[in-house]
Amino acid sequence: MFVAFLLAACTGENLQETSREPTVNLSSAGQTESGESGPSAGPSTSSHSTVCPVTLPNGDNPPGQRSRLSHGNGRLWVALYPRGIIRARRDNVQPNGDLAFKFPWTRGVKGQLTITGRRLDAAAPPVRSWIPKGYGRSGFQSSAVIFPTAGCWEVTGHVGSASLTVVASVRDPVLG
Repeated sequence: MFVAFLLAACTGENLQETSREPTVNLSSAGQTESGESGPSAGPSTSSHSTVCPVTLPNGDNPPGQRSRLSHGNGRLWVALYPRGIIRARRDNVQPNGDLAFKFPWTRGVKGQLTITGRRLDAAAPPVRSWIPKGYGRSGFQSSAVIFPTAGCWEVTGHVGSASLTVVASVRDPVLG
């Protein structure tokens, strides 16, 4: 329920582009493979794919919140896609072929969120992001991460001196 609220809250009208290409259709959070993964008992990565060590939820939730998909470090949190797999739908595909997905963050420290990312399994341009204004200097912050290709991606959120890095497997869109 909480994750559904977070994903629904990510549909702001006043998106601020933090990099190039202003056309982003964020009408859907995208589809993931069925099933959710609960907090892991050990390391927060898994080898669901032998080439992409996806990050699984570590059970660290923002104060006062509970989500099976939360991953955090006490200063910054993000809601992950189940199993660390992001499967695109048609409405995630941008006119230039890029793939845009919602990433809901919670900031436990004050400051503006920035997002960086790189593909781990092949050469590709870095991720771009959209971060809407109006969420204050701490607490919840919606965002969109724009991947230039499918693949294994490392995404890092930064707020001041705090940062949180996760790895996700971005899958080609299901257009059928």
